[in-house]
Parts: sequence; structure tokens; C-alpha cells
Amino acid sequence: MAKPTKVVVALLGARMHYAVPRLLERAGVLARFFTDICGNGAAGHALRLVPRGLRPRGLTALLQRVPEELPESRVVGFDRFGLEYARRRHWARTPTALTEAHLWAGRTFCSLILRHGLGDADAVYAFNSAALELLRAARQRGLRAFLEQTIAPRAAENRILAEERTRWPGWEAENGDDAAAEDFAERERDEWAAAQVVVCGSDFVRQSISECQGPTEKCVVVPYGVDLRPIARPRRARAGPLRVLTVGAVGLRKGSPYVLEAARRLSGIATFRMAGPVGVPKPVERDLRGALDLVGPVPRQSIGEHYAWADVMLLPSLCEGSATVTYEALAHGLPVICTPNAGSIVRDGEEGFIVGIADVEAIAAKIEKLATDRQLLDVMSASALRRARFGSLEGYGERLIRALTADLPDGRS
Repeated sequence: MAKPTKVVVALLGARMHYAVPRLLERAGVLARFFTDICGNGAAGHALRLVPRGLRPRGLTALLQRVPEELPESRVVGFDRFGLEYARRRHWARTPTALTEAHLWAGRTFCSLILRHGLGDADAVYAFNSAALELLRAARQRGLRAFLEQTIAPRAAENRILAEERTRWPGWEAENGDDAAAEDFAERERDEWAAAQVVVCGSDFVRQSISECQGPTEKCVVVPYGVDLRPIARPRRARAGPLRVLTVGAVGLRKGSPYVLEAARRLSGIATFRMAGPVGVPKPVERDLRGALDLVGPVPRQSIGEHYAWADVMLLPSLCEGSATVTYEALAHGLPVICTPNAGSIVRDGEEGFIVGIADVEAIAAKIEKLATDRQLLDVMSASALRRARFGSLEGYGERLIRALTADLPDGRS
């Protein structure tokens, strides 16, 4: 089979600021980019008529979805579908309703794409839960079929979070079990079967697929990259308590209880800040505010201010794909303390530390080590900037193109 030269990308949302279609466009192999809705489409232009002061947060985020670098002739957005998907997510009040919204969207998105047609594409690149019908059609037509598994499979995530709910009661609202979870997990398994190659952002994702009896022989690990130039020089340690930053949604999956426990233990040694949406019950939120700086959601254009404030990034995630905030932190010269499940490119003892999940003792020990050894902090900052070059968008593009043009796992070229 010939190497792909005309790739269709199908992506719901603006994942990683449209990195995959942008990189394939740079490489000259993007045939068409399908998405739900973007800020420079017809619906986006209409919604911009809403005065800025009256725009809800969700509308503001939607209007920031602009697939830069992509010629309009190669972008196909399904605006009505995108608005309906947003409506269903907004009104989903239970885990079951939210999962059903995602399942509906995945099936409908694939149907719309196939109705539109794949043109003269010779490969399809799609993302978990919104790929099954598209991958099957690609295989039937003799096209290469690539699936990106953006996070550990739902079955693995559910297992991890079930343990955390037992360990940390009260951290999540009591709104029922997810009756559609197995349907979602089954769809993921069917997508693995339909794909020829499963692209994983980290070894953690690949290992999680293996634990779910998935086809690891199809998996290729392609670490991500971010569109940031590393700062000019390493950070220099400042006087006073170590400044520890966590970026991401506040909740169990991100390991937020362990950030809170570390902040309580290290009062006076380190000061903590959490930037991201807060999705925890009010009593938990009060506990967090009593121990650290809880800033809430931060616009993309403002997040750099928080990286500049920090000395260290902490991300004790329990389940990720490959957390892009760790790449951003490295580019800002921040050593990173994270778990293997964060899927980062951090190497233990070089750009930071890798600690086990749910291990507050290890988290506190590593933070205290950096707080008391500022020379080590400086050395790790310099190492972070060097590692950030590997985690650049250009580096990601090279890795992605190699994965798309390599021989298939069955040995076919």
C-alpha cells in the first residue's frame, strides 16, 4: 500500500489548537479537515454579533476556535450539528446523559462526513469515540485508517476513578452511575479493531490499552508538542516559599486531593496555586481556598502569567493521554513533578520528578527537596528548556509524519 499523501482529519472540538490538521497541512498532506463548529465558520460569524460583555464563557471559548494556517477550502464544519452537540453537553445533568451525548456526537459526526464524502483521500485520521463508522468505511475503500487514542480507554479511567471515589468521598457530586459507560467502552474497542494504527500520546495510554486487552501490536507512541518557543534562559530560584502551580480542571482525575494535602503539609515551605475550571462541591472548594490560591478558569492568552509566577509545575494526574500543560511548563523553564499516568515527556531526576499516583508522601518530599535545594531547582529549569525542544510543535510534526508513513503493523508498506 502506498504511503498516504492525502489525509482526511476528523476532529470534534479544537484539540491542542488543531495541532494535527495544522501539522499535516504544513507537511502538504492534508486533504480535508472535518470538524463540528469553529469560530470563523458561518455560525461563528453570526455569534460574533453578540456583544462581548454578554457572551457566556462557553460562547467565548467557541469563538476562540479558529483553525489557523488551514485554507478555508479544506475546512468543512457542521455548524448545526456542533450547536446541537454543545446544547446536549450543556444540559447533561448526569454521567449517563453526558456519555450518551458523546456517543450521539461520535455516530452523527461520522455519518455527516461520509454523507459529504472523502473525495480522493488515501488515508483517514480520526479520534477515539468519534471514529468508528469512518474507519470502517476507510478500510472498505482501501484507505489507511489511523485512530488517535487521546486518553486512556474509558474502562481503565473508570476503574481508576472508582478507587478514588472510595478514597475521597465528597469530592464529586452524587449524581448517579454512568449507565452508558459500557457502551462507550465497547465503541472504543470496536474502533481499535477497525483501525490499522492506533496513535498514543504516551506509554501510559498504550499500557492502558493493553490492560483492556486491546491490540497493542497496532499501537505507536507519538509524544505531543506545543506551539511555544522556550523562554530565552533558565529560571533562577527566588527567595521565599517555593511557588507550585497546577493547571487543569480541579477534580479527582487530575489528582487534586493530593495537591490539597501537599499544600497543607508544606505550609510555609511552599505556596500553591491551581488554575483551571473548578468542578467540585462547595465544601471541597472551601477547603481548597483555605489552603491555596484557587484562581478558576484562565483564558488561553493569560495562562503564561501563571507559568511566569511559578517555580515548579505539579500535576499528580491519575489518568491522561499526554498532558499538554506539562509541555507548556517545560517551555517556560519549569521543572515538573508528575505521575506516569500524566503521560509526560519528563524524565525522572532530570526535568523534574516522576512520582507514583496517589502518593502524597512522595509529592511532598519532592517539593520540599526543590524548596530547600535551589541549586537543583536551577539545574532542572535548564534541563526543562532543553527538553522543551523535543516537545515543540515542530518535533511533534516530525514524529507524526513518521508514524503516518511507516509500514503498517502487519508489515505492509
